[in-house]
Amino acid sequence: MKIGGRLAAALLAWVVTAAAPVTLSAQAVQRSLYVSVLDDKGAPIPNLGPADFTVREDNAAREVLTVAPATDPMLIAVLVDNSQASGNFIRDYRQALPAFIDAVTGDEPGARNLVSLIGIGERPTILADYTSSKAALNKGVQRLFAIPAAGTYLLDALIEVSQGIKKRQPERAVIVALTSEGPELSERDYQTVLDALHASGAALHVIVIGTPVNRSQDRQIVLSRGTDETGGRYDNIFVSSGLDTKMKQVAAELTGQYRVTYARPQSLIPPERIKVETTRAKATARGIAVNDPKQPARERR
Repeated sequence: MKIGGRLAAALLAWVVTAAAPVTLSAQAVQRSLYVSVLDDKGAPIPNLGPADFTVREDNAAREVLTVAPATDPMLIAVLVDNSQASGNFIRDYRQALPAFIDAVTGDEPGARNLVSLIGIGERPTILADYTSSKAALNKGVQRLFAIPAAGTYLLDALIEVSQGIKKRQPERAVIVALTSEGPELSERDYQTVLDALHASGAALHVIVIGTPVNRSQDRQIVLSRGTDETGGRYDNIFVSSGLDTKMKQVAAELTGQYRVTYARPQSLIPPERIKVETTRAKATARGIAVNDPKQPARERR
């Protein structure tokens, strides 16, 4: 059957009009990551731009649009092992933590980063609630004592802190855990802990002190996968005297991060994995998506 010229033109116009919403829905949207870029000595690399980064979602390359220093306020929970096994580390805690607190809270009036201090021996206990006050936080540091006959409850603390962060819904959240190799007494499976961590949108950084002897498989999986999947770091030091240096490195990394914004096609299915890398030689990059509670947890890692 032949179609007349006017009818054919009308049908073509209808097809173009009907297709327009599809074209609009395919337009790119923007997503952002907080990214650390460190040299081979672990120091942050300054003054980077879009050409210094690559972003892939499920192995599909995305266009990097902008790169700027990350200045969004941080919500930082510091978990400190004050179990009996940490008895020899308390002095070093008290030396390393004030320098870390000073670095991440800053000197300007009305500092926006909030820090809390939580003991994880015997049970998770708040030593200083979220605040930017150096005096209040250092007072919490002075409350650190090893609890006799107490084990470590790191996994319990990670769940409780993650749930608290999720309720606050900050754009930028961090958990820093200092733990000994004493016995882990939390009765939590690793998947429950990882699910809570991902739902919070927090980046997990862990420093383990002592020779690795902890036999909790769930704990080891959480420390390994939790740091890797949230763009955090996992350090093991054999003597606590090295804690001061490591905490200064963590502080420098957090205050030297970038906010990397990239474009992605609109899709009903979020990516399973987001990977950020740097094109700089002898440098490493790791990052976590800007926390958006409306996005699925798997898209925030």
